[in-house]
Amino acid sequence: MSPILTQHLPALESMKKYPSKLFYKGNLELLQRPKVSIVGTRRPSNYTRQCTYALANALAKRGVCVVSGAAMGVDAVAHAGAGAENTIAVVANGLDIRYPAVNKELIAGIEEKGLLLSQFNDGFRATGWSFVVRNELVVALGDSLIVTEADLESGSMRSVEYALKMGKKVFVLPQRLDESLGTNKLLNEMQATPIHNIETFASTFGQSADDGIQKDEFFYFCQTLPTFDESLKRFGDRVYEAELEGIITIQNGIVRLN
Repeated sequence: MSPILTQHLPALESMKKYPSKLFYKGNLELLQRPKVSIVGTRRPSNYTRQCTYALANALAKRGVCVVSGAAMGVDAVAHAGAGAENTIAVVANGLDIRYPAVNKELIAGIEEKGLLLSQFNDGFRATGWSFVVRNELVVALGDSLIVTEADLESGSMRSVEYALKMGKKVFVLPQRLDESLGTNKLLNEMQATPIHNIETFASTFGQSADDGIQKDEFFYFCQTLPTFDESLKRFGDRVYEAELEGIITIQNGIVRLN
């Protein structure tokens, strides 16, 4: 039997009902990072694939954990773009089943280096309603939601409904008028914010780890705007060293990445 998560996750209090059980496999430390949920169609265009991969990659370089549902299409591209070690996959079945089969290697990698979550017992096979349950959990975990492509009547649009009810900001990619009718409708009704430049969007989460900051737990920790006392307790002299090196700034008792 897959282990049950015992720690309380405040982010999940925004769900209709806090999960009675949450099974996991992998690295629970990912739950402490800033998180962004990325969802979308199972049949993305090449443009959507390229942008989704680039978005997830740019976010991961800034210590952000990408959350998605391990489905075909946008989900799989988002997980791949972030890298297994920077992603949380929420599935609609028991964790002893790697579904869909086409993504079994991707899921195995996340199980080993990232984090898999499920509300369902081992042996449970995905059904229509379990995908709905999965979608709510994906949205709840993220600080915001990105929908890169979606039809009007789709699970991704249901995820948007969850996000709006939870008070989370929704972002979408600009698409052609006759494509991704769901996200275009959100833009038309001003329920979502367009991402016009991936690097500009990602930079709101901090500086890329590829720009001279070592991508380690200290970097991830500082993304959460911790207090100076919290940082000192956890990392000791590393805090002072980072300040001297210009990696962080301490203002009003809060640690911020430069």
